[in-house]
Amino acid sequence: MKIDHTWYQRPSHVPEHESAGGIVVRIANGKIYFACAGETGLSAYVLPKGRVEPGESLEQAARREIEEEAGLARLTLLDFLGTRERLDYDKRAWKKIHYFLFLTDQIEGRPTDPQHESEVKWFPLDELPEMFWPEQRQLVQENREHIVTRIQASLQQTR
Repeated sequence: MKIDHTWYQRPSHVPEHESAGGIVVRIANGKIYFACAGETGLSAYVLPKGRVEPGESLEQAARREIEEEAGLARLTLLDFLGTRERLDYDKRAWKKIHYFLFLTDQIEGRPTDPQHESEVKWFPLDELPEMFWPEQRQLVQENREHIVTRIQASLQQTR
């Protein structure tokens, strides 16, 4: 299945859902890598994200979803990256997805969500894989320089 412009046009008859997730980065051998999840039935990767549960803040939801979908729990919040909107996979709800930037020292992660069958995959920030949702690829591309700057600032603070 190919995602086209119709996923980004809001129909008037669908409910709205809040979701949260993030770009999780780590540093290895002087390079920045970001985490992607493999979702059952999809031929491309996704950023970990999901629905905000009642009583959760956006950041709490992002952390929970990242742990469920990528198995990554040791997360340091670096920034809020913005909100993207689109229809969900079934085109039955309008999703407002809030993305955060997290830094981790974890290498391996095992998802606890059965929809995410494989372990987390790490890709160099400057070599994007095929991603299922175009707005996620765009989010990484548009924020690449900002991500590098935030990581450098974070590393300076820990010295």
